[in-house]
Amino acid sequence: MNGELVDWADATVHVGAHGLHYGTGVFEGVRSYETPAGTAVFRLADHLERLARSARLVAMELPFSVEELRRAALELVAANGLAECYLRPIAFFGAGGLGVAPRGNPVEVAIMSWPRGAYLGDEGLKNGIRVKVSSWQRVGANVIPHVAKATGIYLNSMLAVAEANRGGYEEAILLTQDGYVADGSGENIFVIRDGVIATPDLSASILPGITRDTVIQLAGDLGYGVVEKRLIRTDLYLADEVFMTGTAAEVTPVREIDDHVLGPPGPVTLEIQAAYLAAVRGQSPRSAQWLDAVAVQLRTHI
Repeated sequence: MNGELVDWADATVHVGAHGLHYGTGVFEGVRSYETPAGTAVFRLADHLERLARSARLVAMELPFSVEELRRAALELVAANGLAECYLRPIAFFGAGGLGVAPRGNPVEVAIMSWPRGAYLGDEGLKNGIRVKVSSWQRVGANVIPHVAKATGIYLNSMLAVAEANRGGYEEAILLTQDGYVADGSGENIFVIRDGVIATPDLSASILPGITRDTVIQLAGDLGYGVVEKRLIRTDLYLADEVFMTGTAAEVTPVREIDDHVLGPPGPVTLEIQAAYLAAVRGQSPRSAQWLDAVAVQLRTHI
């Protein structure tokens, strides 16, 4: 936290933090995995470079370089001694003036880490999840820069997934103002029909996901092309397979959308999911370019 290792219980901020009142922060979600060579963090530099881009888009000057943040993240994983964990780098405007514009407010930077299993559940990862098209629309690119992974934007996501959960679904899908498919509350979406993999393009106000990019590259390695294009709601219902991707969600199959049953995870989804899990666990030719090794003294308990 701000350059120092701090105990979890002591990692606190002032109630007057600008980011708490106005959502003026940027963040990332990163995972470390056990590999044959030890614990390693997946695509850490890519995540931190996106953090820096997000900060620029909200006119925030980070007090640390990407390389300094990378070293801090690796130090944190080693200090906590977790074989696998989730990392949450975050930067936000701290306490100071409480006008809407953060004039002179300090930029606070922290990286959290904790054990985290399958975001949408082990059952969902294996057998697929039920999702609902939300009544809430995805925030437009000219309303808030959705290319930035900014904290305030996630109120949009929270409303959508909370609505879905109340209806008995595991996740939500948001549409744009024009009715095109955007993304999930915290995931990108891939649709497979007649052997063609498609995913919404960036004009749908989506976050350019690191996992999305990983899957596009892995699909190419497996001989599949991925088409980035506009998708409509019925593309979801008529798909042969649908899956969602994200650092937390990894590659999660979708078995049902708005009570339209797609069925169990299909062969293409399972092939891509297997390739992804192999890559993050150091069992793929791609692993070497994407993994940052950590020297970890494992804890005997958590």
